[in-house]
Amino acid sequence: MSAQQGPQPSEQTYKSLYDTQGFVVIPDLIPPAQFPELFAAAERATARTREGAWPHRRTVGRQFPPFDESGTPDVWGVQHIMHPALGERAFAEWYTSDALLRTACELMGCGKKELQMELFNMLVNPERADFALRWHRDDVREDATEDEEREALGKWHYGVQWNTALLEDSCLFVVPGSHAVPRTPEQRTHSSTLAAPKDPMDMPGAIRVVLKPGETAFYNSNILHCATYSSSAPRLTLHACIGCTRGGSTRARNILQHGLAWMEGDEFRDSLNDQGKEMLQRLLNMKKGTGNLGYALSN
Repeated sequence: MSAQQGPQPSEQTYKSLYDTQGFVVIPDLIPPAQFPELFAAAERATARTREGAWPHRRTVGRQFPPFDESGTPDVWGVQHIMHPALGERAFAEWYTSDALLRTACELMGCGKKELQMELFNMLVNPERADFALRWHRDDVREDATEDEEREALGKWHYGVQWNTALLEDSCLFVVPGSHAVPRTPEQRTHSSTLAAPKDPMDMPGAIRVVLKPGETAFYNSNILHCATYSSSAPRLTLHACIGCTRGGSTRARNILQHGLAWMEGDEFRDSLNDQGKEMLQRLLNMKKGTGNLGYALSN
């Protein structure tokens, strides 16, 4: 089953769909004039990472942070693509663009003055071997009890994650509605293992999210989800999240586990527009006094 059918909803309907099913697919948020620039930046960043010239990467064999940046050269993700050392300003321009931020505000029900900068990475296809992520919620461990799950899910509406496809992308699988309720016994059976599923569609309620170039899937990252990465299907997908300051420090572990010390430097701050600088400061405010929070999930 695909996630995209029928006429395009209104913004109000997008919000309703997002609240109800935990994800929504929205087209055409990238201005046509900006798409070639983003695509070229994505290709350059991917090439540098595959060549070993960009060290911040996700390598085959590691599903979650901490990623083994010194491991296999076969990569499935490019980390920290707004980093000034990468030199691709198109990414920060897209992350702080009006259309994207307006959509994030609409889905979270917050104002621009509450937006908190978080993560911006990229998902790509490995070249040497297929790879897959297990069924998971981003900030709820697989062995969480039903009560622990329910408590965690109640805090997680203060952020939104998204995948923007630059090439057609059919890697993501989700269970609609699972962002709001604990796993059923059957779903727990399929998501209590550290191994990737042989067939993601075996998960009760699962659907496959298919994105055309330029489409964006926004989702609550504590929805039950997994992904498959084919070495034979090219992938360039912008993968990011943004938070709302109303959540306080609830998102700190999930965000800070990626290692964001580079975002504290003047070079990065100076590369941002005024909106970006304000969002960055809210992230740094959250970071103060948090200490080492560890990692959300086990590899």
